[in-house]
Amino acid sequence: MYTLEDNLILYSFAEESGLLNQAVKLAEVDSEDVDFEINRIVRTLLGFAAEHGFDGNLWHGYIAYHIAMNENPFSLIKEKRNVFNGGMADMAKKDCKVLRKLFNLDAVLVKKYPEIDSFVKIRDFNNVDFKVSDESKAILQLRDDLEEESSDDELFFQTISRFYERYGTGALGLSKTFTVKVDDGKTCFSPVRNTENIRLSDLIGYEIQKQRLEENTKAFLNKKPANNVLLFGDGGTGKSTSIRAIANQYYEDGLRIIQVYRHQMKYLSQIIDKIKKRNYRFIIYMDDLSFEDFETEYKYLKAVIEGGLEARPENVLIYATSNRRHLIKETWNDRNDVEQDQDMHRSDSMAEKLSLSERFGVQIYYGKPSKDEFHKIVETLALRENIKTDLEELRKEATKWEIRHGGVSGRSARQFIDYIKGTEENTR
Repeated sequence: MYTLEDNLILYSFAEESGLLNQAVKLAEVDSEDVDFEINRIVRTLLGFAAEHGFDGNLWHGYIAYHIAMNENPFSLIKEKRNVFNGGMADMAKKDCKVLRKLFNLDAVLVKKYPEIDSFVKIRDFNNVDFKVSDESKAILQLRDDLEEESSDDELFFQTISRFYERYGTGALGLSKTFTVKVDDGKTCFSPVRNTENIRLSDLIGYEIQKQRLEENTKAFLNKKPANNVLLFGDGGTGKSTSIRAIANQYYEDGLRIIQVYRHQMKYLSQIIDKIKKRNYRFIIYMDDLSFEDFETEYKYLKAVIEGGLEARPENVLIYATSNRRHLIKETWNDRNDVEQDQDMHRSDSMAEKLSLSERFGVQIYYGKPSKDEFHKIVETLALRENIKTDLEELRKEATKWEIRHGGVSGRSARQFIDYIKGTEENTR
Protein backbone atom coordinates (compact mmCIF):
# COMPACT_ATOMS: atom_id res chain seq x y z
CA MET A 1 0.00 0.00 0.00
CA TYR A 2 1.29 3.47 -0.88
CA THR A 3 0.58 6.86 0.56
CA LEU A 4 0.46 10.21 -1.20
CA GLU A 5 3.46 11.45 0.73
CA ASP A 6 5.57 8.50 -0.43
CA ASN A 7 4.64 8.63 -4.11
CA LEU A 8 4.06 12.24 -5.12
CA ILE A 9 7.13 14.37 -5.86
CA LEU A 10 5.92 17.65 -7.35
CA TYR A 11 2.33 17.65 -6.16
CA SER A 12 1.35 18.28 -2.57
CA PHE A 13 -2.11 17.50 -1.23
CA ALA A 14 -1.48 18.22 2.43
CA GLU A 15 -5.02 19.41 3.19
CA GLU A 16 -6.66 16.63 1.21
CA SER A 17 -4.33 13.75 2.06
CA GLY A 18 -6.52 12.50 4.93
CA LEU A 19 -9.52 11.87 2.67
CA LEU A 20 -7.46 10.56 -0.26
CA ASN A 21 -5.33 8.25 1.86
CA GLN A 22 -8.44 6.90 3.57
CA ALA A 23 -9.88 6.02 0.17
CA VAL A 24 -6.59 4.36 -0.81
CA LYS A 25 -6.60 2.39 2.43
CA LEU A 26 -10.14 1.16 1.85
CA ALA A 27 -9.14 0.00 -1.63
CA GLU A 28 -6.06 -1.83 -0.39
CA VAL A 29 -7.15 -3.50 2.87
CA ASP A 30 -10.41 -4.70 4.37
CA SER A 31 -12.00 -2.57 7.06
CA GLU A 32 -14.58 -3.41 9.70
CA ASP A 33 -15.92 0.15 9.58
CA VAL A 34 -16.18 0.35 5.81
CA ASP A 35 -19.73 1.78 5.88
CA PHE A 36 -18.70 4.58 8.20
CA GLU A 37 -15.50 5.39 6.28
CA ILE A 38 -17.15 5.46 2.85
CA ASN A 39 -20.09 7.51 4.10
CA ARG A 40 -17.62 10.00 5.56
CA ILE A 41 -15.97 10.31 2.14
CA VAL A 42 -19.38 10.71 0.51
CA ARG A 43 -20.36 13.50 2.92
CA THR A 44 -17.19 15.39 2.05
CA LEU A 45 -17.84 15.00 -1.66
CA LEU A 46 -21.44 16.18 -1.33
CA GLY A 47 -20.30 19.29 0.53
CA PHE A 48 -17.69 19.87 -2.15
CA ALA A 49 -20.34 19.57 -4.90
CA ALA A 50 -22.63 22.05 -3.14
CA GLU A 51 -19.79 24.58 -2.82
CA HIS A 52 -18.63 24.36 -6.42
CA GLY A 53 -21.82 23.42 -8.26
CA PHE A 54 -20.46 20.07 -9.47
CA ASP A 55 -22.55 17.19 -10.75
CA GLY A 56 -21.75 13.91 -12.49
CA ASN A 57 -18.91 11.89 -10.99
CA LEU A 58 -18.06 13.78 -7.81
CA TRP A 59 -14.96 11.73 -7.08
CA HIS A 60 -13.52 12.53 -10.49
CA GLY A 61 -14.48 16.19 -10.01
CA TYR A 62 -12.75 16.26 -6.64
CA ILE A 63 -9.48 14.89 -8.05
CA ALA A 64 -9.67 17.15 -11.11
CA TYR A 65 -10.20 20.17 -8.86
CA HIS A 66 -7.05 19.49 -6.86
CA ILE A 67 -5.04 18.82 -10.01
CA ALA A 68 -6.19 22.14 -11.46
CA MET A 69 -5.60 24.15 -8.30
CA ASN A 70 -2.18 22.73 -7.37
CA GLU A 71 0.63 25.22 -7.95
CA ASN A 72 3.87 23.28 -8.33
CA PRO A 73 6.97 23.47 -10.56
CA PHE A 74 5.29 21.38 -13.28
CA SER A 75 2.01 23.31 -13.42
CA LEU A 76 3.75 26.71 -13.24
CA ILE A 77 6.14 25.83 -16.07
CA LYS A 78 3.30 24.58 -18.27
CA GLU A 79 1.29 27.73 -17.46
CA LYS A 80 4.04 29.73 -19.18
CA ARG A 81 4.16 27.17 -22.00
CA ASN A 82 7.86 26.67 -21.33
CA VAL A 83 9.71 23.48 -22.18
CA PHE A 84 10.99 21.69 -19.10
CA ASN A 85 14.06 19.45 -18.93
CA GLY A 86 14.04 15.67 -18.97
CA GLY A 87 14.32 15.29 -15.22
CA MET A 88 11.35 17.55 -14.54
CA ALA A 89 9.30 15.80 -17.22
CA ASP A 90 10.09 12.39 -15.73
CA MET A 91 9.00 13.54 -12.26
CA ALA A 92 5.80 15.06 -13.63
CA LYS A 93 4.95 11.87 -15.51
CA LYS A 94 5.60 9.79 -12.41
CA ASP A 95 3.25 12.01 -10.41
CA CYS A 96 0.59 11.79 -13.12
CA LYS A 97 0.67 7.99 -12.86
CA VAL A 98 -0.21 8.31 -9.18
CA LEU A 99 -2.89 10.88 -10.00
CA ARG A 100 -4.43 8.53 -12.56
CA LYS A 101 -4.64 5.77 -9.93
CA LEU A 102 -6.35 8.16 -7.55
CA PHE A 103 -8.70 9.29 -10.30
CA ASN A 104 -9.74 5.69 -10.99
CA LEU A 105 -10.09 4.77 -7.32
CA ASP A 106 -13.88 5.15 -7.43
CA ALA A 107 -14.20 2.14 -9.73
CA VAL A 108 -12.00 0.08 -7.39
CA LEU A 109 -14.14 0.93 -4.35
CA VAL A 110 -17.43 0.24 -6.12
CA LYS A 111 -16.17 -3.14 -7.28
CA LYS A 112 -14.83 -4.04 -3.83
CA TYR A 113 -17.88 -2.83 -1.87
CA PRO A 114 -20.89 -3.30 -4.17
CA GLU A 115 -23.26 -3.47 -1.21
CA ILE A 116 -22.60 0.20 -0.25
CA ASP A 117 -24.68 2.18 -2.71
CA SER A 118 -23.87 5.68 -1.39
CA PHE A 119 -20.58 5.71 -3.25
CA VAL A 120 -22.28 4.44 -6.40
CA LYS A 121 -24.69 7.39 -6.32
CA ILE A 122 -21.98 10.05 -6.19
CA ARG A 123 -20.52 8.67 -9.43
CA ASP A 124 -23.57 10.02 -11.27
CA PHE A 125 -24.82 12.81 -9.07
CA ASN A 126 -27.60 15.15 -10.11
CA ASN A 127 -27.06 18.57 -8.55
CA VAL A 128 -30.46 20.29 -8.39
CA ASP A 129 -28.97 23.75 -7.75
CA PHE A 130 -26.55 23.42 -10.63
CA LYS A 131 -24.96 26.88 -10.91
CA VAL A 132 -21.44 26.77 -12.30
CA SER A 133 -18.77 29.45 -12.12
CA ASP A 134 -16.09 29.94 -14.80
CA GLU A 135 -13.66 28.18 -12.51
CA SER A 136 -15.95 25.17 -12.13
CA LYS A 137 -16.66 25.00 -15.88
CA ALA A 138 -12.94 24.68 -16.60
CA ILE A 139 -12.49 22.00 -13.94
CA LEU A 140 -15.50 20.01 -15.14
CA GLN A 141 -14.03 20.10 -18.64
CA LEU A 142 -10.74 18.79 -17.25
CA ARG A 143 -12.66 16.05 -15.45
CA ASP A 144 -14.44 15.01 -18.64
CA ASP A 145 -11.18 15.02 -20.62
CA LEU A 146 -9.43 12.94 -17.96
CA GLU A 147 -12.28 10.43 -17.98
CA GLU A 148 -11.68 9.86 -21.70
CA GLU A 149 -7.95 9.26 -21.12
CA SER A 150 -8.12 7.51 -17.75
CA SER A 151 -6.82 4.19 -19.10
CA ASP A 152 -3.48 5.49 -20.40
CA ASP A 153 -0.70 7.13 -18.36
CA GLU A 154 0.79 9.16 -21.23
CA LEU A 155 -2.57 10.48 -22.45
CA PHE A 156 -3.52 11.35 -18.87
CA PHE A 157 -0.27 13.31 -18.53
CA GLN A 158 -0.79 15.11 -21.86
CA THR A 159 -4.35 16.08 -20.89
CA ILE A 160 -3.14 17.69 -17.67
CA SER A 161 -0.35 19.48 -19.55
CA ARG A 162 -2.77 20.92 -22.10
CA PHE A 163 -5.05 22.14 -19.32
CA TYR A 164 -2.25 24.10 -17.63
CA GLU A 165 -1.18 25.57 -20.97
CA ARG A 166 -4.71 26.80 -21.67
CA TYR A 167 -5.91 27.91 -18.23
CA GLY A 168 -2.85 28.08 -16.04
CA THR A 169 -2.89 26.76 -12.50
CA GLY A 170 -4.45 27.65 -9.18
CA ALA A 171 -7.07 30.26 -8.46
CA LEU A 172 -5.29 32.91 -10.54
CA GLY A 173 -5.58 30.72 -13.61
CA LEU A 174 -9.22 29.77 -13.32
CA SER A 175 -11.02 32.87 -12.04
CA LYS A 176 -11.55 36.32 -13.52
CA THR A 177 -11.71 38.55 -10.49
CA PHE A 178 -10.38 38.46 -6.94
CA THR A 179 -10.51 40.25 -3.65
CA VAL A 180 -7.63 40.32 -1.19
CA LYS A 181 -7.72 38.74 2.24
CA VAL A 182 -5.18 39.60 4.89
CA ASP A 183 -4.38 37.19 7.69
CA ASP A 184 -1.72 38.10 10.23
CA GLY A 185 -0.12 40.53 7.79
CA LYS A 186 0.00 38.05 4.92
CA THR A 187 -2.14 38.45 1.80
CA CYS A 188 -3.97 35.85 -0.24
CA PHE A 189 -6.39 36.06 -3.17
CA SER A 190 -10.04 35.09 -2.82
CA PRO A 191 -11.80 34.34 -6.14
CA VAL A 192 -15.09 36.07 -6.87
CA ARG A 193 -16.86 33.05 -8.31
CA ASN A 194 -20.25 34.48 -9.23
CA THR A 195 -19.83 37.61 -11.33
CA GLU A 196 -22.37 39.32 -13.56
CA ASN A 197 -21.78 38.26 -17.17
CA ILE A 198 -21.76 41.78 -18.62
CA ARG A 199 -19.90 43.20 -21.63
CA LEU A 200 -19.08 46.78 -22.58
CA SER A 201 -21.74 46.58 -25.28
CA ASP A 202 -24.30 46.14 -22.50
CA LEU A 203 -23.43 49.60 -21.16
CA ILE A 204 -25.65 51.99 -23.11
CA GLY A 205 -23.98 55.12 -24.39
CA TYR A 206 -20.52 56.33 -23.33
CA GLU A 207 -19.03 55.12 -26.62
CA ILE A 208 -15.94 57.35 -26.47
CA GLN A 209 -15.25 56.34 -22.88
CA LYS A 210 -15.59 52.64 -23.68
CA GLN A 211 -13.35 52.99 -26.71
CA ARG A 212 -10.57 54.65 -24.70
CA LEU A 213 -10.82 51.99 -22.01
CA GLU A 214 -10.72 49.18 -24.57
CA GLU A 215 -7.77 50.67 -26.45
CA ASN A 216 -5.64 50.93 -23.31
CA THR A 217 -6.62 47.45 -22.10
CA LYS A 218 -5.92 45.81 -25.47
CA ALA A 219 -2.51 47.49 -25.64
CA PHE A 220 -1.76 46.13 -22.15
CA LEU A 221 -2.82 42.61 -23.12
CA ASN A 222 -0.71 42.78 -26.27
CA LYS A 223 2.33 43.76 -24.17
CA LYS A 224 2.46 47.23 -25.69
CA PRO A 225 2.87 50.47 -23.72
CA ALA A 226 -0.26 51.14 -21.64
CA ASN A 227 -1.25 53.52 -18.87
CA ASN A 228 -2.86 53.34 -15.47
CA VAL A 229 -6.48 54.45 -15.82
CA LEU A 230 -8.71 56.66 -13.69
CA LEU A 231 -12.44 56.55 -14.45
CA PHE A 232 -14.01 59.54 -12.74
CA GLY A 233 -17.30 61.36 -12.79
CA ASP A 234 -20.87 61.25 -11.54
CA GLY A 235 -22.26 58.34 -9.56
CA GLY A 236 -24.23 55.62 -11.32
CA THR A 237 -22.79 56.34 -14.76
CA GLY A 238 -21.13 52.97 -15.40
CA LYS A 239 -17.56 53.32 -14.16
CA SER A 240 -17.55 50.15 -12.05
CA THR A 241 -19.69 48.36 -14.65
CA SER A 242 -17.02 49.09 -17.25
CA ILE A 243 -14.38 47.38 -15.10
CA ARG A 244 -16.58 44.31 -14.60
CA ALA A 245 -17.20 44.23 -18.34
CA ILE A 246 -13.54 44.14 -19.33
CA ALA A 247 -12.98 41.37 -16.75
CA ASN A 248 -15.46 39.24 -18.70
CA GLN A 249 -14.39 40.32 -22.19
CA TYR A 250 -10.67 39.72 -21.79
CA TYR A 251 -10.55 36.74 -19.42
CA GLU A 252 -9.69 34.38 -22.28
CA ASP A 253 -6.83 36.74 -23.22
CA GLY A 254 -5.25 36.33 -19.80
CA LEU A 255 -6.67 39.36 -17.98
CA ARG A 256 -7.18 39.05 -14.24
CA ILE A 257 -8.57 41.78 -11.98
CA ILE A 258 -7.72 42.06 -8.28
CA GLN A 259 -9.80 44.45 -6.22
CA VAL A 260 -7.89 46.17 -3.45
CA TYR A 261 -9.68 48.23 -0.81
CA ARG A 262 -8.30 51.46 0.53
CA HIS A 263 -7.34 50.02 3.91
CA GLN A 264 -5.30 47.33 2.12
CA MET A 265 -3.04 49.73 0.22
CA LYS A 266 -0.13 49.17 2.57
CA TYR A 267 -0.03 45.60 1.22
CA LEU A 268 0.28 46.66 -2.43
CA SER A 269 3.96 45.75 -2.67
CA GLN A 270 3.26 42.32 -1.21
CA ILE A 271 0.33 41.79 -3.61
CA ILE A 272 2.39 42.77 -6.64
CA ASP A 273 5.25 40.52 -5.54
CA LYS A 274 2.86 37.53 -5.65
CA ILE A 275 1.71 38.20 -9.23
CA LYS A 276 4.64 39.73 -11.06
CA LYS A 277 6.03 36.39 -12.29
CA ARG A 278 2.73 34.81 -13.31
CA ASN A 279 1.72 34.39 -16.94
CA TYR A 280 -1.28 36.74 -16.77
CA ARG A 281 -1.93 40.45 -17.13
CA PHE A 282 -3.19 41.91 -13.85
CA ILE A 283 -5.26 45.00 -13.24
CA ILE A 284 -5.26 46.10 -9.61
CA TYR A 285 -8.69 47.68 -9.28
CA MET A 286 -9.70 50.29 -6.69
CA ASP A 287 -13.37 51.20 -6.64
CA ASP A 288 -14.75 54.53 -5.45
CA LEU A 289 -11.27 55.77 -4.66
CA SER A 290 -11.00 59.00 -2.69
CA PHE A 291 -9.20 60.25 0.39
CA GLU A 292 -10.06 62.78 3.03
CA ASP A 293 -7.53 65.43 3.95
CA PHE A 294 -6.27 63.53 7.00
CA GLU A 295 -5.88 60.13 5.28
CA THR A 296 -2.42 59.16 4.09
CA GLU A 297 -2.92 55.70 2.56
CA TYR A 298 -2.63 57.27 -0.89
CA LYS A 299 1.14 57.48 -0.40
CA TYR A 300 1.39 53.68 -0.72
CA LEU A 301 -0.43 53.93 -4.04
CA LYS A 302 1.83 56.73 -5.27
CA ALA A 303 4.93 54.72 -4.45
CA VAL A 304 3.66 51.70 -6.37
CA ILE A 305 2.48 53.60 -9.43
CA GLU A 306 5.65 55.60 -9.84
CA GLY A 307 8.62 56.64 -7.79
CA GLY A 308 9.57 53.55 -5.78
CA LEU A 309 12.94 51.84 -5.96
CA GLU A 310 11.43 48.80 -7.68
CA ALA A 311 9.73 49.46 -11.01
CA ARG A 312 6.12 48.35 -11.40
CA PRO A 313 6.08 44.97 -13.22
CA GLU A 314 5.13 45.12 -16.88
CA ASN A 315 2.20 42.73 -16.29
CA VAL A 316 0.49 44.99 -13.73
CA LEU A 317 -1.62 48.14 -14.18
CA ILE A 318 -3.74 50.19 -11.78
CA TYR A 319 -7.36 51.02 -12.70
CA ALA A 320 -9.43 53.13 -10.32
CA THR A 321 -12.90 54.65 -10.25
CA SER A 322 -13.81 57.78 -8.34
CA ASN A 323 -16.37 60.55 -8.13
CA ARG A 324 -13.45 62.94 -7.68
CA ARG A 325 -10.98 63.72 -10.40
CA HIS A 326 -8.25 64.74 -7.97
CA LEU A 327 -8.96 61.87 -5.53
CA ILE A 328 -7.74 63.70 -2.41
CA LYS A 329 -9.99 66.29 -0.78
CA GLU A 330 -8.56 69.78 -0.92
CA THR A 331 -9.10 72.43 1.75
CA TRP A 332 -8.47 76.17 1.97
CA ASN A 333 -5.65 75.41 4.39
CA ASP A 334 -3.74 73.89 1.48
CA ARG A 335 -3.35 77.42 0.14
CA ASN A 336 -1.56 78.68 3.24
CA ASP A 337 1.82 77.74 1.81
CA VAL A 338 1.27 79.34 -1.60
CA GLU A 339 4.45 81.01 -2.80
CA GLN A 340 4.52 83.72 -5.44
CA ASP A 341 7.48 84.16 -7.75
CA GLN A 342 6.67 86.94 -10.21
CA ASP A 343 3.60 85.58 -12.04
CA MET A 344 4.01 81.95 -10.80
CA HIS A 345 2.02 80.59 -7.84
CA ARG A 346 3.09 77.38 -6.16
CA SER A 347 1.71 75.40 -3.22
CA ASP A 348 3.52 72.28 -2.01
CA SER A 349 0.35 70.99 -0.29
CA MET A 350 -1.77 71.34 -3.41
CA ALA A 351 0.95 69.86 -5.64
CA GLU A 352 1.24 66.85 -3.32
CA LYS A 353 -2.47 66.13 -3.53
CA LEU A 354 -2.77 66.65 -7.27
CA SER A 355 0.24 64.44 -7.98
CA LEU A 356 -1.70 61.23 -7.28
CA SER A 357 -4.28 61.70 -10.04
CA GLU A 358 -1.51 62.83 -12.39
CA ARG A 359 0.03 59.39 -12.11
CA PHE A 360 -2.94 57.96 -14.03
CA GLY A 361 -1.91 58.42 -17.65
CA VAL A 362 -5.45 57.87 -18.95
CA GLN A 363 -8.29 59.76 -17.26
CA ILE A 364 -11.80 59.05 -18.56
CA TYR A 365 -14.77 61.20 -17.59
CA TYR A 366 -18.23 59.63 -17.11
CA GLY A 367 -20.84 62.39 -16.87
CA LYS A 368 -24.54 62.19 -16.12
CA PRO A 369 -26.68 61.58 -19.21
CA SER A 370 -29.01 64.26 -20.53
CA LYS A 371 -32.77 63.77 -20.14
CA ASP A 372 -33.00 62.42 -23.70
CA GLU A 373 -30.05 60.09 -23.13
CA PHE A 374 -31.64 58.87 -19.90
CA HIS A 375 -34.87 58.04 -21.78
CA LYS A 376 -32.79 56.25 -24.44
CA ILE A 377 -31.18 54.10 -21.75
CA VAL A 378 -34.59 53.31 -20.28
CA GLU A 379 -36.02 52.37 -23.69
CA THR A 380 -33.07 50.14 -24.56
CA LEU A 381 -33.25 48.34 -21.22
CA ALA A 382 -37.01 47.94 -21.62
CA LEU A 383 -36.53 46.22 -24.99
CA ARG A 384 -33.86 43.92 -23.55
CA GLU A 385 -36.10 42.98 -20.62
CA ASN A 386 -39.20 42.55 -22.82
CA ILE A 387 -41.14 45.23 -20.92
CA LYS A 388 -44.71 45.52 -22.25
CA THR A 389 -45.46 49.08 -21.04
CA ASP A 390 -46.08 51.61 -23.83
CA LEU A 391 -42.92 53.65 -24.56
CA GLU A 392 -44.61 57.01 -24.10
CA GLU A 393 -45.98 55.91 -20.75
CA LEU A 394 -42.56 54.48 -19.90
CA ARG A 395 -40.87 57.85 -20.51
CA LYS A 396 -43.39 59.66 -18.28
CA GLU A 397 -42.91 57.15 -15.47
CA ALA A 398 -39.12 57.26 -15.90
CA THR A 399 -39.18 61.04 -15.48
CA LYS A 400 -41.16 60.70 -12.27
CA TRP A 401 -38.76 58.04 -11.07
CA GLU A 402 -35.57 60.04 -11.63
CA ILE A 403 -37.05 63.08 -9.86
CA ARG A 404 -37.81 60.96 -6.80
CA HIS A 405 -34.73 58.75 -6.91
CA GLY A 406 -31.61 60.86 -7.28
CA GLY A 407 -31.67 62.16 -10.85
CA VAL A 408 -30.71 60.81 -14.25
CA SER A 409 -28.07 58.07 -14.41
CA GLY A 410 -27.62 54.60 -15.80
CA ARG A 411 -28.07 53.23 -12.29
CA SER A 412 -31.44 54.92 -11.74
CA ALA A 413 -32.55 53.73 -15.22
CA ARG A 414 -31.66 50.16 -14.24
CA GLN A 415 -33.51 50.50 -10.93
CA PHE A 416 -36.56 51.91 -12.71
CA ILE A 417 -36.66 49.03 -15.20
CA ASP A 418 -36.35 46.50 -12.36
CA TYR A 419 -39.29 48.21 -10.66
CA ILE A 420 -41.41 48.15 -13.83
CA LYS A 421 -40.51 44.53 -14.53
CA GLY A 422 -41.48 43.55 -11.00
CA THR A 423 -44.84 45.34 -11.16
CA GLU A 424 -45.64 43.83 -14.58
CA GLU A 425 -44.89 40.32 -13.35
CA ASN A 426 -47.07 40.87 -10.28
CA THR A 427 -50.07 41.82 -12.45
CA ARG A 428 -49.85 38.80 -14.78
